[in-house]
Amino acid sequence: MGNCGTIAIMGGGSWATAIAKMMLERNDSIHWYMRREDRIEEFRRLGHNPAYLTSVHFDVNRIHFSADINKIVEEADTLIFVTPSPYLKSHLKKLKTRLRDKFIVTAIKGIVPDENLVCSEYFHQVYSVPDENLAVLGGPSHAEEVALGRLTYLTVGCADLEKAQNFADMISSEYVKTKISDDVIGIEYASVLKNVYAIAAGICNGLKYGDNFQSVIMSNAAQEMNRFLKIVHPIERNIIDSVYLGDLLVTGYSNFSRNRVFGSMIGKGYSVKSAQIEMEMIAEGYYGTKCMKDINKCLHVNMPILDAVYNILYERISPSIEIKLLTDSFR
Repeated sequence: MGNCGTIAIMGGGSWATAIAKMMLERNDSIHWYMRREDRIEEFRRLGHNPAYLTSVHFDVNRIHFSADINKIVEEADTLIFVTPSPYLKSHLKKLKTRLRDKFIVTAIKGIVPDENLVCSEYFHQVYSVPDENLAVLGGPSHAEEVALGRLTYLTVGCADLEKAQNFADMISSEYVKTKISDDVIGIEYASVLKNVYAIAAGICNGLKYGDNFQSVIMSNAAQEMNRFLKIVHPIERNIIDSVYLGDLLVTGYSNFSRNRVFGSMIGKGYSVKSAQIEMEMIAEGYYGTKCMKDINKCLHVNMPILDAVYNILYERISPSIEIKLLTDSFR
């Protein structure tokens, strides 16, 4: 099992499924927590996740499934959380087992609503997990492409670089290349913001702005992200690294991006509610927009793209009017 001990995947969506595939390349077996017993039964019967990435087949004899979060947490040394951020609190509320002795990896590209904390801060503040036991998995990584074995570059962030390297080695394979970083907070905020910017890119696409403007909004988004990260966590970082800029670009440009698709529907005139119903998937950026807006009330960073997306999604301002105002602020 390497230096990470027993591994557990916490969540049953597409990214959780892709990470499980990566883990089983290097591990004999994994534990896997899924909330719904019926999904687990179907998974065992079919040999694949019944709801997400159904083309990825698993040897279910190598997976210890459970819908009991306490059972999984007790048995695992490394917990990889991949639940949508709005549901993280409700999953953790069932916990009776201590988390602070575990190695916690958050692969959640979102903020815990109400608390307005990125997930590593939430685990640290609420569950007393020490910084050296908290890691983040970031980088441009659509679950669908990982599932197809397409070349993917991921970054593991942790205050303890040796632990980061151990985990990075666990997920490396022919198609997954890894690097390490100590910028846990920066990676997490970047992964929240890029979802917001992907919604902005999608809105512009829905409004029939072209590729020329898409590149302008992406370059302005990178600058806006950099301004925010410098204020919220002022350390030496290079915004053009793949974990920041790369993740921003893939989320802003790709048709696999649910945030871009969500934004595109808004740009075409869908209401938030009807777009969410039609997508049947969580667009993390919808929640991230409100959380980031709240966080920035104290920080006062100049963030016109965030403000525009917030106004469209939460203040119901017409997308065409709001984006026109935004385009006038760009140079």
